[in-house]
Amino acid sequence: MTEKKIDQRLFELYDKYCHGYIDRREFMQRGMAIAVGVTSGAALIESLLPRYAEAQMISFTDERIRGEYVSYRSPRGSGTMRGYLVRPMARNARPAPSVLVIHENRGLNPHIEDVARRAATEGFLALAPDGLTPVGGYPGNDDAGRTLQRQLDPEQLKQDMIASAQYLQSHSDSTGALGATGFCWGGGMTNTLAVELGEALQAAVPFYGGQPAPEDVPRIRAAMLIQYAESDPRINAGWPEFEAALRANNVSYQMHMYPGTNHGFHNNSTPRYDRDAAELAWSRTVAFFREHLTA
Repeated sequence: MTEKKIDQRLFELYDKYCHGYIDRREFMQRGMAIAVGVTSGAALIESLLPRYAEAQMISFTDERIRGEYVSYRSPRGSGTMRGYLVRPMARNARPAPSVLVIHENRGLNPHIEDVARRAATEGFLALAPDGLTPVGGYPGNDDAGRTLQRQLDPEQLKQDMIASAQYLQSHSDSTGALGATGFCWGGGMTNTLAVELGEALQAAVPFYGGQPAPEDVPRIRAAMLIQYAESDPRINAGWPEFEAALRANNVSYQMHMYPGTNHGFHNNSTPRYDRDAAELAWSRTVAFFREHLTA
């Protein structure tokens, strides 16, 4: 099935499956009632699952960057965290402003690693933490990753992301300027870090992320670039209240809602990917970080 042939109702059903509102069996049963030209539940699932190898944009061996897996302390979280750290290798790149890249609700999968490499090619020191570290790390497939992430204590996971940001900001290859971006669950966590880190975070770019409570918004000091998909009612329902709180507290923000897109439109490994919107959103992200992290 190509993107053009996939019924919008399937995307909406897949969103419920991805976020744990229905299980795999219900997704297949309801999806088969919608899908046309798909002969089996396995084919239906396969048409919507990510294709990481095909979607890779920046190779692990790209000469513009150097990536490695690192371990660091998270004393208020799980104790020890693991992440993927990617350095830009241009002569004038050290030290570099730093960007935390936060995964979706399934751990540090190959797509998020690729996004970290993209950030490094733009001149940022990038760290993509693996929230699944305390349960053995990303297990190699998203279904198992989602299951594992649901088992984690949310407060511990938040503390692990805070520790990741602090590790990155204090790294010897960082200028100390810190930005954060994330997708889906990671978008919500980007908003959370904007609240929790205060002045330590200069710029935040959440992609289709859940919003913080209005009473927490006064703690935000980061400049915000907020990216939404048009066809994402579950997430977008929280925007009016969030915007009102941002305005009331004089938080610097921009919001872009991309017409005709679905939740997950930036992820080029799945059929929800919208190339034009993803490229525009990423170019805005890079420009925003340059504006706020390199001044």
